[in-house]
Parts: sequence; structure tokens; C-alpha cells
Amino acid sequence: MGILQLNSHNLASLFSTSQNFKNPLKSPNHLNFSKVTKIRAVETVNDTVPDTARLEDDKPGVNFAFVASVLLPDGTPDVHYRTACGGQKLRDIMLDNNVELYGPYARPLLNCGGGGTCGTCIVEVVEGRELLSPRTDKEKEKLKRNPKNWRLACQAIVGKADSRGLVVIQQLPEWKAHEWSYGEEPPEDQTVDI
Repeated sequence: MGILQLNSHNLASLFSTSQNFKNPLKSPNHLNFSKVTKIRAVETVNDTVPDTARLEDDKPGVNFAFVASVLLPDGTPDVHYRTACGGQKLRDIMLDNNVELYGPYARPLLNCGGGGTCGTCIVEVVEGRELLSPRTDKEKEKLKRNPKNWRLACQAIVGKADSRGLVVIQQLPEWKAHEWSYGEEPPEDQTVDI
């Protein structure tokens, strides 16, 4: 169990702001909250794990580069870098990160909401196809006339919870108005963790 650290201007006169709740019956301070109007927990500290171990814990994650279908005014591709844990549908990752998925089909009545029946969430997987789940029967039916690297974002599951790697996604490939090549790692200042 950890230590709950409380912070309140009303609590300062009653007891110290760091109270150990491991064994409240043996606590030297008797707490009386009848006069307190507000309590705010500032942080919970786990006293069983050292601080250095918490910093060294490297979480698994999949890096994404989402390339927009139109170029920026200077003629370069508009690329959004994100990091997410695996085991999620690509659609959920894109929507949670405010990455454009539906384009002109963004109205609620023009897409199926992730059921795999409308085909409006098509993306092109430029790199990292091995991290995605195999095509489902719905994808095979909807995408039979499209290239093999096109997927329905609502049906593609990205890896497992401990997966690592890079996935490059071309948004709205049917509206793509340019050709580009991907060959760089995401800049550290543009990567967003979710």
C-alpha cells in the first residue's frame, strides 16, 4: 500500500500534509474531518517501488506516422506522429488522437461507426503491415478491387499490448493528390503519447 499525500489549507492546522494510511489504527494522529470542508488528493506515492525503477520502466508502444491526403503550402506532406499501445483498432487510435479518418464522410449518417459495412474509413498502410491483424472477411469484401495494402481502419487491430514498431498510414488514399516517400524517424518534439 502507498502513502496518500493530502493538500488543503484547512487540513494544515489539523495534521501534517503527509499521512501514512498503511495502518490507520496505529497512527499517532487522530484525524477529525468534521471541520474540514475540502480535501484534495495531490498524489499517491507507491512506497514499494523505488523512484529509479519507475523511471527505467520502458513501456511498449507502436509509433505511428499519419500522412494527410493533401500537401502543406510549402509542398511537403503533412505528417502527424503519434505513439499508442497495441491491441487497439486503428480507427480508435486515429479518432482518439484527432487524426482525420473520414474526410468528406465525417457526418454521422455517412459512416457505420466502426461496423465495417460502409467502407469510408479506408487507409493505406505504407509501412508496418506486419503489425496489423490479417484482413477480415468484411475487409476482403469491401476492398476486393483495391490494392492489398489498403485496410479498413475499423477492422485493423494494431499488434498486441506489448508490440513495438512503426506503422506509416496514408489517410484517405482515394483522395491522395500527391506522391511521397517516407524515410525518416519522427522528431522527438512532434511525438504524442496516448
